[in-house]
Amino acid sequence: MFGSATSASHGTAEAAMTLARLETRPMTGGVLVTVAGEIDSTNAAGVHSYIEHDRRPHEPLVLDLSRLTFMDSSGLRVLVHLHEALSRENTSLHLAEVHHVPARLLRITGVWGVIAAHPTVEQAVSAALGTAEGEKSAF
Repeated sequence: MFGSATSASHGTAEAAMTLARLETRPMTGGVLVTVAGEIDSTNAAGVHSYIEHDRRPHEPLVLDLSRLTFMDSSGLRVLVHLHEALSRENTSLHLAEVHHVPARLLRITGVWGVIAAHPTVEQAVSAALGTAEGEKSAF
């Protein structure tokens, strides 16, 4: 359950209502969070809190959305708020492997062109950390 998450190194958490699995992997100079399942009005606040708790101020954040199957406007709001917070800190949010309904929602709303989206996690990490693809993995 979501309430079981206690620290940035806790590994995974699950939302109580609609299932959303989150896993954090610290990187040198940033954080990678994998999001699986769904983000909707029943769990968006918990997802946002989890990510805010685990991200590092003034460091880029990569969200691996390869296993995110559904996202409504509540999930979109989470992404926009994260993007705005990171922008205020002069750093960035990078989305990786966005597919299906979440990708469609980002495109329809125009958010796809505002938040950096990358075809692979490796490309997102490279862009976030300012490294060339193929360099030693940062996580």
